Amino acid sequence: MPNRLINETSPYLLQHANNPVDWYPWGEEALERAR
Repeated sequence: MPNRLINETSPYLLQHANNPVDWYPWGEEALERAR
């Protein structure tokens, strides 16, 4: 189940790209969703 991290370039974020969590990379989309 890939999530939003699948297209990131950071090795740390990519290792979590198939976690069953709806992760968001840091950015405007994550901030909007948090509001």
